[in-house]
Amino acid sequence: MKTKQREPVRLEEKLPTTPTADPTAIHLDKPIYTLSVASEILETHPRTLMMYEHLNMIKPKRTVTNRRRYSQRDLMKLQAIQTLTRKHGVNLAGVRYILALLKILQTRGIEPPDGLKDLDVRLLEV
Repeated sequence: MKTKQREPVRLEEKLPTTPTADPTAIHLDKPIYTLSVASEILETHPRTLMMYEHLNMIKPKRTVTNRRRYSQRDLMKLQAIQTLTRKHGVNLAGVRYILALLKILQTRGIEPPDGLKDLDVRLLEV
């Protein structure tokens, strides 16, 4: 008995045709990192991340079992916080203020000061 050969399905036909439809890309807001993994990536103590959450500087998502999950966008904001506190010696109140000002400058198309050009706040929610 002869069997009919199936035609191979092309992966490109199955994927959406939008330019941002990269199947290997991780969405910036997808909560994937646990507290321990995020603290390892950022080389900081997990309690520090919990303190940032308590101060409303970051808002990780929660699982149904109430465990924290950090997104890529959360990690980017935490890196900006670390840069300001470690490299520039700014306290946390100053970090909030600077991030808000940088976001305003960016939305108005104004260049940030030279010392803060290494901080990219385009994708951050401040």
